[in-house]
Amino acid sequence: MKVPHLSLVTFTLLLIQLSGYASGGKILVFPLDGSHWVNMKVLIEELHDKGHEITVVRASDSWYISEKSPFYTSVNLPNPSGFKENLSTFLSPQLEMRLQSKPSSFWSHIWTQIQRERMVFEQVSQFHKTMSEMIVQMFEDENLMRSFHNAKYDVVLTDPSIGGGTMLARQLQVPLVFNVRWTIQGEAHFLIAPSPLAYIPFTATELTDKMTFSQRIKNVLSYMLGMYTLSSITEPHYKPVVLKYFGPGVDYSTFFLDADIWLMRNDFIFEFPRPTMPNIVYMGGFQCKPPKPLPADLEEFVQSSGDHGIIMMTLGTLVGKLPEDIAEEIAAAFAQMPQKVVWRYMGQRPANLGNNTLLVKWLPQNDLLGHPKTRVFVTHGGTNGVQEAIYHGVPIVGLPLFFDQPDNLSRIRAKGAAVNVDISVLDRHIFEDALMTVLYNSSYSENMQALSRLHRDQPMKPLDQAVFWIEYVIRHKGARHLQSQSNKMSWFVYNSADVIAALLTIVLLVTFTCISIVRLLWRMIFVGKKVKHE
Repeated sequence: MKVPHLSLVTFTLLLIQLSGYASGGKILVFPLDGSHWVNMKVLIEELHDKGHEITVVRASDSWYISEKSPFYTSVNLPNPSGFKENLSTFLSPQLEMRLQSKPSSFWSHIWTQIQRERMVFEQVSQFHKTMSEMIVQMFEDENLMRSFHNAKYDVVLTDPSIGGGTMLARQLQVPLVFNVRWTIQGEAHFLIAPSPLAYIPFTATELTDKMTFSQRIKNVLSYMLGMYTLSSITEPHYKPVVLKYFGPGVDYSTFFLDADIWLMRNDFIFEFPRPTMPNIVYMGGFQCKPPKPLPADLEEFVQSSGDHGIIMMTLGTLVGKLPEDIAEEIAAAFAQMPQKVVWRYMGQRPANLGNNTLLVKWLPQNDLLGHPKTRVFVTHGGTNGVQEAIYHGVPIVGLPLFFDQPDNLSRIRAKGAAVNVDISVLDRHIFEDALMTVLYNSSYSENMQALSRLHRDQPMKPLDQAVFWIEYVIRHKGARHLQSQSNKMSWFVYNSADVIAALLTIVLLVTFTCISIVRLLWRMIFVGKKVKHE
């Protein structure tokens, strides 16, 4: 029987696809636990579906990273101190200090900030100390390292917020891909791309790309202090490890910049425009997807909201409850709203909780954000949640708590799609005013929907783009041709200070020579004439 031409084409394409699966790469993943794992897992599942063989290095007491999974094989490392316990120890006093930082005198405010920064310094330093100890244990395990070498991995995929993946890739001599926004040395752009401080706000300043003179002073000082602090936190723990296992010839300052591709969990819908580099691939919102149907009981509750719609609130995976007085104020504000409320809350049920509010231990965030009845998203401002809100076009009431959350929400506020509330001054009236503003001022919804249209209007989905570049590195055994030499230069050379100094020296020599010649001629002509005349 003669096979139609179209069937032959289809059959050929199928064979090509199957051959691609058969030749899938071997990928070693060194992730960071917690919320960072949530988006790393999205990449892993997609890579597995593409036929790649995934191995995940995890601490034996990991919080989110399961030991058994249909998508990857795990390798367990002993952890001197659990991630979840470290994080809980860190977050509780941080939240308490943020709640206590009510407006006060200038010096009182400065003192509170100093105390908070010192606490952050000590606890983040302890976290990296734990990570460095785990890396040493990994390198000292000869059987484990032999198994890594024998596996012949094609690429290491890691989150550079910790140093283990970078060191492991260098030890195995395998190409390296970052799943990145933050590194152990700060926000990724500031390490790899030109970052003029005149229009690029430094982390945690909550500034925009339009700064006044005083704001630019603040930005420069914040940059200098911030980079020094980050270096002081991480260098004492990781530098000895680099020295021990890679030798004195390895420049620590560039060690964590050596990735072939930087998959940036960001884009210019969210970020302010800025210079970038050829090996930075933007995949902001790669974890976002169309909504799935809600569970029947939740769908019934949402539909009961009628034309008013619903408000959704969650403060992410790390903060399941708040101090009782704050929770009571939030509940009281919700009770005054005509909307229905779905609130993920793990604490004691507030006494004044309204009949319109449903407390849940877990909620399908992406699916609720994509529901046509969702009107407002109350969030702490984590990157994943903010990007999902952009994807679905839902305006935000922000309650920033830690880390990058104030900066994330300040960017959405600058784009006219969020109202942010300082939780230290929050009461039912302030919170209700913020909700009413976002609900009944249509500009917030319109601005967020405009961001959503921009985000969706791309030639290639962010997740597909991320997978393409990982496979690109596998196919070509790296992407060194996209790496700039700038990260191997000293500050002196990068800014051409030596060239400027040499050119200034030449200019000064020529100027001095010319002046000397003129003075000599002056003396010969005019002084000589005067002597002759006399």
